[in-house]
Amino acid sequence: MSQAPSKPEVVPKKYLAAFILTTCCFALWGFANDVTNPLVKVFKEVFLINNAESSLVQTAFYGGYFTMALPAAFFIRKYSYKAAIMIGFALYAIGAFLSLPASLAANFYFFILGLYILTFGLAFLETACNPYIMAMGPPETATQRLNLAQAFNPIGTLTGMLVMTSLIAPNLVVTNFREEVKEQKVEATQYLYTDASQLPEGAELKDDKITLADGSEVTFYKDGLPDHQKTFGKLDGNVTDALTAMRATKPEKFSELQQSDLGYVRMPYLAIGGVVLGFLILFFLTKMPSFKDDTERSSFLGVCKRIWKRPHFREGVMAQAFYVGAQITCWTFVIHYGMEVAQLDLETAGLWNVAAMVTFLSCRFICTALMRKLSPGWLMGVLAVVAVLLLLGAIFLEKKAGLTCLVAVSACMSLMFPTIYGIALRGLSPEEAEIGSAFLIMAIVGGAVLPLMQGKFIDELGIKNSFWLPVFCFVVIAIYGFRAFRKFEKEPA
Repeated sequence: MSQAPSKPEVVPKKYLAAFILTTCCFALWGFANDVTNPLVKVFKEVFLINNAESSLVQTAFYGGYFTMALPAAFFIRKYSYKAAIMIGFALYAIGAFLSLPASLAANFYFFILGLYILTFGLAFLETACNPYIMAMGPPETATQRLNLAQAFNPIGTLTGMLVMTSLIAPNLVVTNFREEVKEQKVEATQYLYTDASQLPEGAELKDDKITLADGSEVTFYKDGLPDHQKTFGKLDGNVTDALTAMRATKPEKFSELQQSDLGYVRMPYLAIGGVVLGFLILFFLTKMPSFKDDTERSSFLGVCKRIWKRPHFREGVMAQAFYVGAQITCWTFVIHYGMEVAQLDLETAGLWNVAAMVTFLSCRFICTALMRKLSPGWLMGVLAVVAVLLLLGAIFLEKKAGLTCLVAVSACMSLMFPTIYGIALRGLSPEEAEIGSAFLIMAIVGGAVLPLMQGKFIDELGIKNSFWLPVFCFVVIAIYGFRAFRKFEKEPA
């Protein structure tokens, strides 16, 4: 009686140590992602810049991925995955440590430069680690192996989110100042003008605008200050006006606030910079598999022509751009949705955002286990359809019912990035996977483009109707998943 053939291992024992060490990288770039996201709001208030300028945080972040993914692939072709990971750690640490001079100089664009360089490092790490993990075992289990490694990414993401929301944000002076404005305490409302006879020296009133002595402009509240317990959507403008007036009338006090808050902002970056340097040393001292073949290398353009002729790769890059865009739009606007539709305060809405991340983390482990029994493409297609249905709930249902649907979308997204990645690189040679990985990382730029589109939709159509955009994204992903199940997965790996 013949024995049934054993299933190929997800992580062979000979690669286990290298797999564990490389998997740590996934958590490290996850931390950087979510410790950085809240800075858009923090920098807007600390530097008193507009929304377009503060959004440069995301532009620099995703622009770094787009800029450095192909150079990282060239580096891997010439040297090795291990060398590329070490370069990634070095750039990550340099960018993180630039937060120190940026904070001491109180220079917003110095921070942007640091984030841009930091993301160069992340581009090297992601371009190297994803195909490296896929190479650590049989091709049949490559997608499962990548899903398992990617399951540790949201651990870093959740850690970054908790560091900012629990350790950094509560200690920021602007956080306390915001509460003082909300509660209309005199310490803050002294900078909000409701009486023309009490304007500061050098100020000029015209209609409902006050031009201060330094040339900045704030609102004149001739009808009194709004009650923020009953009125939503006015607090941000009040905080900006109060901080602007503080800078104009008491520049020393504003500078003290700025230095205090930037001191807190740099702390997680200095800490993670030290951790990353530790990993750089650890990788340097550890023998890692190379997976370099001795065959003659093809030209870069020749490799590009070959991989772009393959439908599963070409469509995978497109699906990845739509997926990252959908993920960022759904996560970016959870708090916005909670405050506007469910009428929650900022702190409570933030907890729903944490719930979305916990859902994402737990479901990624579940989906990785399910793929031992189910087709990755079929499972992704089904979950994309469920995500569409949940987003329709977010669009048409009210208050917490709609918010619950929006948070539940994170369960569906949990397997998509690594699954698209694995399907797109399926059947590619190691040389082709190096270049293909770079294009898939460049597709992360979808996370910069689509949120800007949704922001415009929010202004014109409202927060609920703006979620038709990620609905379209998940339709594209569902089509790719079912095509993978019907066609791509049946082709030899």
